[in-house]
Order: sequence, then C-alpha cells, then structure tokens
Amino acid sequence: MKLLTVNVGRPEPSEHTDAAGGTGIDKRPVDGPVAVTAPGPKGTGGSGLAGDAVVDLRHHGGDDQAVYAYAREDLDDWERELGRELANGSFGENLTTAGVELTGALIGDRWRIGPRLLLEVSCPRIPCRTFQGWLGEHGWLKRFTQAAVPGAYLRVLEPGEIRAGDAVELVHRPAHEVTIQLMFQALTLRRELLPRLLEAGDALPEEARRRVLAYEERQRG
Repeated sequence: MKLLTVNVGRPEPSEHTDAAGGTGIDKRPVDGPVAVTAPGPKGTGGSGLAGDAVVDLRHHGGDDQAVYAYAREDLDDWERELGRELANGSFGENLTTAGVELTGALIGDRWRIGPRLLLEVSCPRIPCRTFQGWLGEHGWLKRFTQAAVPGAYLRVLEPGEIRAGDAVELVHRPAHEVTIQLMFQALTLRRELLPRLLEAGDALPEEARRRVLAYEERQRG
C-alpha cells in the first residue's frame, strides 16, 4: 500500500459554487515533501496539507475532512465507465493511493504514512455541485452516489511530512463494521442505516452523530 501522488490545489474561479474565491478542487501532484497538520474546526480550518486550498469552509475542510484520499484503482474503474482519462487528483483528492482499501475502510482505521504522519479515517466524501461542474459529466451526482465508491476523508492525529511513494501502513483497526461505504449509503440513499453509524463510537464525526440522533428522534415522533 502506498501513495502514488500527493495533490494540492490553488483557488480558482468557478461558476459552479457561490463561495467567494471559487474552488480549490483542481488538485495537481507535487514533488517533494508536503507538511500535513490538523487544520482546526470546520468553518475556520481548511485543508490539512500545506499549500492546499479549501475555499468553501462552510461545507469543506476542518479536522474531520483534513485530508481526502481516493484509490487509483477506483479512478481506473471510472475511466472505463466514462471513457476518458482521469489523472491523479481529478476527483479533488489530496492522496491518490495504490493498494489501499478505501471503500471498505472502517471509520477509525488509522494509517501511518512516512515516518511521522498518523491519519484516521473519519467519513466519506458527499458529492456537491462543484464536483459535478468540475468533472463536466451529466448526471454525475446521481451516478457517483449510486456507485457508492466515495473515497475517504481523514483526520490528522499526529502531524508529519509525506511525499509520493511513501508506504501506507494500517496500524489500527477498530472492533466494529461501519465502513466508508456503509456510512456513505446511510448519509445518502439508505437513511435506515443511520443508527448503525453509532457503532463507530468516538471515531464518528460529531456532525454525523447529530444526523443520526435527529433521524432517531423523527422515527420516535
């Protein structure tokens, strides 16, 4: 398991977002080491990667979405599906991985990358209209949601530097069965799965926990 590329983006204007300053979804591979730190709470903290832009802090960035990873194998599947080339970083991911199970990753899985960086799987990526506009595919939000191969956001537990080619080591696996795919489905098309997310315990982001509790309250009412 390894990093193929580490990708960062600069703010660019876009007609597909109402955020002042546009979007940082255009991520490109970089050479050399990149420092990764916890960016701070959502709403004020952006990306965990030095030199990477997260513009719309209302919906993106912050500690639970500090780093976004997508598997090269899944990009290859989308290449065949869409009939077009998808370079590393095409989905706005910070880390393009090889040999890393992302769809089946458990909430709370911990990865050691490089000598110091420790990341924890926190939640799936939920697609937005900026993503659809950037990719330029008709009906993309529906297709991406139905496929349920969303990639994984990670929080930074221990800061460090990473670079392309670094090994990814799974150093902790929690004792539950809440995967990235299950969480994605619960938050999108299969709301009946929401109560299962609580099995992830303290690794479940507080925002997701509130959605589960609100769902359960509605069910009781």
